[in-house]
Amino acid sequence: MTSPTTDPTTAAAGDAAGPPGAGGRPGRPEGTTPPAGRRRRRSGVARQHLAGWLFSVPFLALFAAFMALPIVATLVMSFTDFGLAHVTDPFSAEFIGLENYTKLLADERFLTSLFNTVYFVVAGVPLTIGAGLVVAVLLNNGIDRMRTFFRVGFYAPVVTSIVAVAVVWRFVLDPADGLVAGLLAEVGLGSPDFLGSTTLAMPSLIVMAVWRNLGTVMVLFIAGLQAIPPDVREAARLDGAGLWQEFRRVTVPLLRPTLLYATVITTIGYLNVFEEPFVMTAGGPADSTLTVSLNMYREGFNFFHMGYASAMAYVLFVVIMGVTVLQLRLLKDNTR
Repeated sequence: MTSPTTDPTTAAAGDAAGPPGAGGRPGRPEGTTPPAGRRRRRSGVARQHLAGWLFSVPFLALFAAFMALPIVATLVMSFTDFGLAHVTDPFSAEFIGLENYTKLLADERFLTSLFNTVYFVVAGVPLTIGAGLVVAVLLNNGIDRMRTFFRVGFYAPVVTSIVAVAVVWRFVLDPADGLVAGLLAEVGLGSPDFLGSTTLAMPSLIVMAVWRNLGTVMVLFIAGLQAIPPDVREAARLDGAGLWQEFRRVTVPLLRPTLLYATVITTIGYLNVFEEPFVMTAGGPADSTLTVSLNMYREGFNFFHMGYASAMAYVLFVVIMGVTVLQLRLLKDNTR
């Protein structure tokens, strides 16, 4: 029995291009890149990375000069007795270790400012988040006419200068000629001194902060509400869910990522509260509105205790970091 004859040229071509095992020389597996192609591809990726780094150099230089370097310098300064006498010769400051940090634990003014800051956050954050959510739901679903006007109106305080806001609120809360005093006088009541009372000064600042920051939270929640698929709500209504059940069982769970983000950024902002007490009350009366940021500013730029103020800054940083990590862990599983 004889085998069919095969053209040697055809056989050689088939061996070179055929699959492995089809001929004498195994062919190159499909999908692989020849060495020259790999080198060209790697060279192209390297050029892209280099171009990215070159475009990033201006930002990195500015970040290093105006952010990273001051942060490191502040950390080093917090372990020294840096003060007014060391401004002309910074290297003459003495290293005192943790003395500034231990001094904070015995400083009644610092503890008062820390308590006031926590009070501001605990009372202000839930009010801001709750009010922002309610306004967002109303503007997204409940109000059809002049919706853009209301959105702009609620967001306007966010982009308004704090000085202008402070002037308006000082007039509103003025016990003699303010708007609140006039409204109370119409019903035969006297107006308390909101900003001059140790009991009412901080709540007044909290109300102003909620009013001013409401717009930011509102915009975040409106974006989250518009990202919820309409089919989900329609399915809930078909299953017999009312407005409250739909809000509690459908809207709020789907808004958890937005809720987490809004809560974190609002908390960080309120822990750093400075402008409101600085402009409105200067920390008074009797330090009832003195916050950590305002206390840090006083120690650093009024009394020139730079090392001590730097220690305050890093204590506040640790508090912010701890609170943020705690919030992320508490809400992380619910946002997946």
